[in-house]
Order: sequence, then structure tokens, then C-alpha cells
Amino acid sequence: MSTASPDKPKPAISRGEVYRQARIWHGYLSAIAFLALMFFAVTGILLNHPGWPEVTQPAPVETRLTLSAADLAAVKAAAEPGVVLVKIASGQTDLAGAFKEGEAVGDDLFVRMQGVRGSSDLRANLQTGEVEVLVERNHPVAIFNGLHRGEQAGAAWRFLIDAFGVVLIVLSLIGYVLFLSLRFRLKTALALTAASLIVMVGVFLAAVN
Repeated sequence: MSTASPDKPKPAISRGEVYRQARIWHGYLSAIAFLALMFFAVTGILLNHPGWPEVTQPAPVETRLTLSAADLAAVKAAAEPGVVLVKIASGQTDLAGAFKEGEAVGDDLFVRMQGVRGSSDLRANLQTGEVEVLVERNHPVAIFNGLHRGEQAGAAWRFLIDAFGVVLIVLSLIGYVLFLSLRFRLKTALALTAASLIVMVGVFLAAVN
């Protein structure tokens, strides 16, 4: 007399449901990452070809300011005089960039500002209160390239770059899982992955020599 074998327990989530959810999330993440992907793709091409397009940088703008007695006293008394000078000067003229460094040399205070919009150099005489300001603004193409690099952008933009980087990694992994789910294309997918890896490693080795 034969005994019936016990039924195998069904998985909590079927493979079909996993692939269905993957397709859904791949669609959502594609919509979220579309503009970021296009932006970094275009600016990546521009960075790789600095001459595209041919642009003329705006001419530097020089400005002279005179600090009031109260402002000059505030700069002298501050623990970070460069930061205070930038705050005061920004209320009198349009500056580009964010505070990077400041240094006092004798009676002069030098301040450097940098950002994706451009840079500003300030030189203040701590005796007379006279301030020389030189502002160099970037062309829009240079601004976009600066946003791509992110090193001179604000904390919020750098966080956004990290967030979109994570989204694109997850998007790529989900897309690869979906491609591998098509069994009749598994060999093709693996062959393309191997070929891509070989090309990238070969170009990398040639570039670092």
C-alpha cells in the first residue's frame, strides 16, 4: 500500500510575483531617475569634450566698497573675520560662490569664495575699511558641468547626487534581474555582460598606463 507524499510548502512569494513587483518598481524608478539620467549623461559628454560648445566666459567684474565704522569693528572682533566680511559685502554687491577660506596678512584680509556659479575674491584693508571685490562668473555650460562634478555645489545638491546614484544602482540591478528572467536570453545577457566587462577593463588599463 503506497502512501501519498506530503505536499511541498508553497513559497510565501512566488517567482512570478517577484518579477511582477520588479517590473512595477523598475517603471517607477525609471520615471524618477529619467531627468537625472539625462542631465548627467549630457553633462558627462560636455565634460568629455571641453570645447563643446564654444563659449565665451563673462568678463570679471571689479567693485570697490567701503565698510562703515561699525562693520569694520565687527570684522575685526569676529572669530572668523572672513565670514563676517562676506556677509557684509554680500549686502552691498552681488557675489558668486560660497566662503572657502580667509587669511589676514598684516592690515589686509583676503577672502576666497568658490561655487558652481563662479568665484569671488575680496581684499579688505582693516585700517581704512576699503574692500576690493573681484567676481568671476561662469557660463551656463560651466555651471552645468560644475553641478555634474558636485565638488563645489552645496550640501543639498551633493545629497541629491548621492540619492540619484542609489536610485540608478537599484534601477540597473532590477533591470538586470528582469532581463535574466527571460530564460531564452540568459546566454545573450551573460555574454554581453562579459564583453562589457572586458572592454571596460581593457580601456581602463590603457588609460592608466
